[in-house]
Amino acid sequence: MPFMEWSDKLLTGVREADDQHKKLVSLMNELYDAMKQGKGKEVVDKTLDELVSYASYHFNTEEALMSKYGFPELANHKREHEAFKAKIKEFMDKKAKGEVTLSVEIMTFLKDWLVKHIMGTDKKYGPFLQEKMGK
Repeated sequence: MPFMEWSDKLLTGVREADDQHKKLVSLMNELYDAMKQGKGKEVVDKTLDELVSYASYHFNTEEALMSKYGFPELANHKREHEAFKAKIKEFMDKKAKGEVTLSVEIMTFLKDWLVKHIMGTDKKYGPFLQEKMGK
């Protein structure tokens, strides 16, 4: 059973964002599996780097769409993204120094943040962007 199950409850109705959310869930499951299976540090680190990089790419995509179509809550949305990136950077810095390791606790934080962000914040742009994009 995967660490995080994809659910249609997470759909925003904006295909590009939904496809990227599915990829984030997939990467999170890959990372969890690598960690739980005791894969080597290199494999876990590579998967974690890929997840962090893809999250940043996804945030940029969302922000570009919101900017292009004049989404009124862009500034608040962007602040949430920035806070998440700051938290992840702090974790990555501590991990690099050997002060923390990847754990179920950190995986749970990632999962909870993603679900809360999609269900709360991302769902707000769904109807707005669908209307503006003519879908």
